[in-house]
Amino acid sequence: MPSAGLEAGSNKVDVAIDLGNPLLNRTVDGFLKIGAVGACRVAAEDAFDCLQSGSVSKHKLEKTLEKMCKEGAYWGAVAGVYVGMEYGVERVRGEYDWKNALIGGIASGALISAASNNKGNKIAKDAITGGAIATAIEFINYL
Repeated sequence: MPSAGLEAGSNKVDVAIDLGNPLLNRTVDGFLKIGAVGACRVAAEDAFDCLQSGSVSKHKLEKTLEKMCKEGAYWGAVAGVYVGMEYGVERVRGEYDWKNALIGGIASGALISAASNNKGNKIAKDAITGGAIATAIEFINYL
């Protein structure tokens, strides 16, 4: 279930979203977490650029906010697709292991590549890359 918390001193606020379906819960959770990471990456890069150039303007801030939204939505969607695929594979196979990450990574890599209007070999390369990255992350989590 997607959840977040905010703590200031002794005051604590927790927020949880239950969509009533484990697949939806995991997908939304992945979208929100990785989408926030994508948005923060853009904010950090643009803050560095502003510090380096020594100027900040309303136009730059608007462009940064626009890029944060686009990157957050893109990477959140990618994460949501992957998490959903991995969960689906887990439910179909009835097991929780690294093979779910491999199959989910391959399927989501191919799906996202095809949705980006790529063709043939590019889709295959993206599927292999998705599977390799997902499997590597799963093995790193075991360490």
